[in-house]
Amino acid sequence: MTATRDYVRLHVIVLFWGFTAILGALITIPSVEIVFYRTLIAFIGLGILLKFRGRSFKMPRRSALQILGTGGLIAAHWILFFAAARVANVSVCLAGMATCSLWTSLLEPLFNKKKILFYEVLLGLLGLIGLWVIFQFDFQYKWGIIMAVISAFLSALFTVINGSFTKRHNAYTITFYEMIGAWLSVVLFLPFYQAYLSPDGLLHLAPVPLDWLYLMILAIICTVYAYSESVELMKRLSAFIINLTVNLEPVYGIILALILFPEKEKMPGNFYLGTGLIIISVLLYPLLNKYYRRRYLKVDGLR
Repeated sequence: MTATRDYVRLHVIVLFWGFTAILGALITIPSVEIVFYRTLIAFIGLGILLKFRGRSFKMPRRSALQILGTGGLIAAHWILFFAAARVANVSVCLAGMATCSLWTSLLEPLFNKKKILFYEVLLGLLGLIGLWVIFQFDFQYKWGIIMAVISAFLSALFTVINGSFTKRHNAYTITFYEMIGAWLSVVLFLPFYQAYLSPDGLLHLAPVPLDWLYLMILAIICTVYAYSESVELMKRLSAFIINLTVNLEPVYGIILALILFPEKEKMPGNFYLGTGLIIISVLLYPLLNKYYRRRYLKVDGLR
């Protein structure tokens, strides 16, 4: 019964993560301002959580600076993520984000000096074919998917970097410092954004009342709560089960978008064919990874 409850909780978390792009489309302020408030509320929420659980905020200065810097990557990832949903739509944004695990399979061997596995390359090519299929028709949302793919690359990059941090520091403390780093990065970016990138030359830091509700859901439920729950579930569920379920995020997100915005999210058949190829490559990755790991272990055991 406990295992079933854990699986349900895991799928609820992934559903929340798939809902983030929809929240980004519902909030009226621009993407940079969304990330400003999301990171601010998230690091305050995480700070309260750490204090409540009696966790230490202490960390070596060098590690703290490195983690704060990684927060800048997270800020850029989220800004591009929400911008992609605005420039295009939620489905396009999540289709591009579905390439995240493929980028991870290429970046992780480079950072950890591991051998690139042939099936990872094949799955990467399948994902690229999916993107090619999407771009084969008169695609008016090309900038949206380009931003989403870059956002996915940044997500993979800071995830791989986080892998080295989690070996030395508490996961909650890492996220607390990363949220501070992300917020500070946005604060430093705001003058440049206002001068050169803001459509009307203004900063929109006064959300309407409904925006505050969506921002609180985004920061507290989809960020602080979902992350805390996922860390807790890692104690009982295998990494394989967690990774496989997390890969369903774009599936859940696109289904939710089609339900909530049926007219805006309706896309040509080529889009769904290309997205299907990307998602197949994403779902096949943990299955093949588990198969070949078992195979290599058996071979090593016979030596």
